[in-house]
Amino acid sequence: MTSLSVETLAADAVDPITSAGNAQLGIAVVAGIAVIVLLITKFKLHAFLALTIGSLALGSFAGAPLEKTIASFTAGLGSTVAGVGVLIALGAILGKLLADSGGADQIVDTILARASGRAMPWAMVLIASIIGLPLFFEVGIVLLIPVVLLVAKRGNYSLMRIGIPALAGLSVMHGLIPPHPGPLVAIDALDANLGVTLALGVVVAIPTVILAGPVFSRIAARWVDIKAPEGMVPERASEDLERRPSFGATLATVLLPVVLMLAKALVDIVVDDPENGVQKVTDVVGSPLIALLAAVIVGMFTLGRAAGFTKDRLAGTVEKSLAPIAGVLLIVGAGGGFKQTLIDAGVGRMILEFSENWSIPALLLGWLIAVGIRLATGSATVATISAAGLVAPLAADMSTAHAALLVLAVGAGSLFFSHVNDAGFWLVKEYFGMDVGQTVKTWSVMESIISVCSLVFILLLSLVL
Repeated sequence: MTSLSVETLAADAVDPITSAGNAQLGIAVVAGIAVIVLLITKFKLHAFLALTIGSLALGSFAGAPLEKTIASFTAGLGSTVAGVGVLIALGAILGKLLADSGGADQIVDTILARASGRAMPWAMVLIASIIGLPLFFEVGIVLLIPVVLLVAKRGNYSLMRIGIPALAGLSVMHGLIPPHPGPLVAIDALDANLGVTLALGVVVAIPTVILAGPVFSRIAARWVDIKAPEGMVPERASEDLERRPSFGATLATVLLPVVLMLAKALVDIVVDDPENGVQKVTDVVGSPLIALLAAVIVGMFTLGRAAGFTKDRLAGTVEKSLAPIAGVLLIVGAGGGFKQTLIDAGVGRMILEFSENWSIPALLLGWLIAVGIRLATGSATVATISAAGLVAPLAADMSTAHAALLVLAVGAGSLFFSHVNDAGFWLVKEYFGMDVGQTVKTWSVMESIISVCSLVFILLLSLVL
């Protein structure tokens, strides 16, 4: 993470060490976030523009010269995109290959063929978690909705009994597990270890997704007992393919980057010798860039070529995968710019001082800040990025494990109570044919369960590690 000195903004604005300076800076932070919230919710402005304007407003309210605010924002934007932009692009390519080749359908069909009755919600959690590893949440929903509706209709299940576990699997992956944009940016902002974060994220994700998925789906099915809506099942991606990849090859390709990154983390812990040959190799192949790049290259053969793709079609798939992530990259970049503006204005020092008096654990503080921004803006990514920037100074003296847990706490807070200002809320509502009240009782409550349960497990891990 590129970090300009705090004096960049604070020298010409306020002294964040004095009480008066802290008061003005606190008002500036609230006002800057309020501008972002107002622009996103009231004026429906794109999050990239809202974050850009909010950053400039924050600097102005803090009394900083405009040129220094701009310098901080652009530096933060550049360093964030440099840190995670390529990873987001590689993740998008892998997800597109998985969808277009029929690999996603193969995973789904294979698991469903071996599950029935009471096992079906658990099968849906497993499917969603595997599919959700390389995919953005919205893409995962679009991929899984046909399966959810088809299973609910053919098996005469309540839609919530099948749908909630699938949504829980996708949401937990999105909020806690890299290479999703939010966790990646938080790892970059807090200078956490990606492998350790991934490993601890999996530990937290497993019990969380069980409680929010199969367990809660029993209650949700009683609250909202609806059937799959007619006419909502779109054509599957692989119906026009003569053949598709095998289950084993598809699963191995999807899990390859995760295995490589976990191997690096394990070797770093066990060997702990930078001069060791094995550790040097795992440090390279387990880096996020190489791990995802390896999965993409392997996927071109195990997914694309296995589905009979020509070189031209492979090139077309890669090209089509990159266009939709332009907005994501801009939002993530602008969020990094906002984060850097917060840091350079002296907000980090202010939070450190306040946190000493509040006696609130850093993990709980990160979660609470993310919850507030999530409720206000509706964006999990914006909440993660902004909260990570605010609590970044608290991670400076943390151990590797606790810095990773702080990343997860921020990610957990960013999932809390999705409601009408969240695009995901409307996506679920329309696909499942629910009204607003039904969506709140199922989807919104499920998101809150994920957020709270994750925090509980994170706090428990912090006592052990």
